[in-house]
Amino acid sequence: MTRIALIALALSAGTAQAASLDQIQQSGTIRIAVANEIPYGFVGFDGEAQGAGPDVAKLVAEKLGVENIEWVTTNFSTLIPGLQADRFDMVAAEMAILPDRCNQVLFSEPNTSYGEGLLVAAGNEKDVHTYADFAENPDLKIAIMSGADQLEMMQRLGVPESSMVMIGSNADAISTVSTGRADAYAATGLTVAGLADQSRAVELAANFTDPVVDGEPIRSWGGFAFASGNEALRDAVNEALAEIKQTPEWAETVTGYGFTEADVAASSDRTTADLCG
Repeated sequence: MTRIALIALALSAGTAQAASLDQIQQSGTIRIAVANEIPYGFVGFDGEAQGAGPDVAKLVAEKLGVENIEWVTTNFSTLIPGLQADRFDMVAAEMAILPDRCNQVLFSEPNTSYGEGLLVAAGNEKDVHTYADFAENPDLKIAIMSGADQLEMMQRLGVPESSMVMIGSNADAISTVSTGRADAYAATGLTVAGLADQSRAVELAANFTDPVVDGEPIRSWGGFAFASGNEALRDAVNEALAEIKQTPEWAETVTGYGFTEADVAASSDRTTADLCG
């Protein structure tokens, strides 16, 4: 079994060199970052990295013969800069594979697929049920996590910048919405459901309608990310991931974190080449 070591590193620490596949296999250690975002990649109360990304990453590491994982926790908005600065070798946060991100880092083939949601104050007095509500009513305020792809969704839907409230992490969403600083928080459906379970002051917006951009409902595909130039590591992870996704263990892993059977099936509907293109 893979031995898991949790290492919380400040991004202000000195820059390290991203390890190549050969170096990782020779040392038996890989550094993998998460953003403490339930259920994608987070650190549990027992100090162990958990989530759809980390748990599958553990299976990948075993297939690559890597015994040790050093987990790095950081804010979502610093995942790509951290890869670019070689502070870790891989990201297992189920980051959505998007063209602008593909220009900055390398992505594996998709590991998961997921839809959108809205977190609102208990009772949903503003009666919001879709991202488009914030384009139609500029008096409404929508909270978005810095670095998240919901920002681009809002921009494409025509939501004015003055209606957007940027927050640093998902942990800030409950207070932001419950205190009225924003009327809702836009995030993936799984993230919103997890936040709603943490406080009676907020809830999942009922009858939510997925955003439609250019005539297509929005769905995201998440994968592992690597520094540009580390193709050998990316390719090895892809090979291992393709084998793992053919096993019942993979489906049991992701559905155990709330992904639906539809999400499992949809994860193979797009390739990274499609999503980056």
